[in-house]
Amino acid sequence: MSTIQLTTPNGTIDAYVATPAGSGPWPGVVVLHDMVGVNHDMRTTARRLAENGYLAIVPNLFARGRVRCVPSMIRELLSNGEGTTVHDILSARAHLIADPHCTGRVAVVGFCLGGGFALLVATKGFDAAAPFYPSGRGNYEDILRGSCPIVASYGALDPANPGRGPKLERVLTEYGIDHDVKTYPGVTHAFANLTPAEPVIRVTGLGYNEQATKDAWKRIFAFFETHLR
Repeated sequence: MSTIQLTTPNGTIDAYVATPAGSGPWPGVVVLHDMVGVNHDMRTTARRLAENGYLAIVPNLFARGRVRCVPSMIRELLSNGEGTTVHDILSARAHLIADPHCTGRVAVVGFCLGGGFALLVATKGFDAAAPFYPSGRGNYEDILRGSCPIVASYGALDPANPGRGPKLERVLTEYGIDHDVKTYPGVTHAFANLTPAEPVIRVTGLGYNEQATKDAWKRIFAFFETHLR
C-alpha cells in the first residue's frame, strides 16, 4: 500500500494504491471518493479490493484544492462534461493498464460524487462500473448508451436519488447492458461509508448499514468475477 504521484493532462495528483499479495497479474479498479475525499474509509475500500485480488488506485480528485475542485467537479458532472475530473479518472485507469501487474481489465467504483463520475465514465473504456448512490442529474438515457456492464447500489430512503435505482435498471435493460441494480430498503445515502461523523449520524437512524454494505460488496465481487476475470 503506497501513495504515488499520478500524471494527468492537467499536472500531477497524488493517488493511493493498494496491491494484492502475490505476483499477479490482477484486474484493476479505480476507486472514486465522495465529498469527504481520500480518507481512511476510501483507503479501506482500496484494501478490501486488494484483499480480494484487485489492484486498486484511489486518485485524489481534490488534489488541486477542495475549494477549487468541488464547484468545477459538480459543474462537470451536471453538464455531462469531459473536464479535469474525467481526465484524472482516465489517467488512473491508464496507470493501471500500463502496470505489468495488471491484466488490462479495469473497473471503476465510486461513492456519491464519485458514483456520479463512475456512471459518467462508464462509456470510456472501463470493463465494469460499480456506483454507490451516484450523484448527478439522473439522466441515464443520455449518458449510458454504449456503457460497460454496471452493478449499482442505492438506498430506498436516499433523498438525493428518489426512484433512480429502478430508473437505471430500466435504461440498462432497454440498452441491452448487463447489469445488477439493487435498491436497499430502510437505508439512505452513504449507507456504505464510515466517516468521522458516523456517531452523530447514527443518532438519526441513518448512516452506515453493515448488512446492506456486505451484500453490496458480495454482488460487486460476483459481478467483477464475471466481467474482469
